[in-house]
Amino acid sequence: MLLLSLTACGGSKSAFTQSGQGSYYADKFAGRPTASGAPYRPGQLTAAHNTLPFGTKVKVTNTRNGHSVNVVVNDRGPHVKGRIVDVSKRAARKLDLLDAGVVPVQLKVLHMGPTGR
Repeated sequence: MLLLSLTACGGSKSAFTQSGQGSYYADKFAGRPTASGAPYRPGQLTAAHNTLPFGTKVKVTNTRNGHSVNVVVNDRGPHVKGRIVDVSKRAARKLDLLDAGVVPVQLKVLHMGPTGR
């Protein structure tokens, strides 16, 4: 199930939430460039999202256990149907999703990055 919500408040602020499946980057991607140009670093708190601008800060919550982590979008993806976010290995550890591989998540934008990328 994919749920997307964009709500305007007072015309100047917007809240973005999204629910769906989340996963994490395989170790083989370590050091490879992300879509933003930055290398993927498993020890950083980063994520891939298909549409949010690079630099957007997002709270990702594992809805099975309530664990959450704040990440910064620096890549595009995930490239698997039904998934809405890929997080770094460090973020995956905080969400307790390493063993499961894929879990239901909710995303909430905390700070929107610059548009146009």
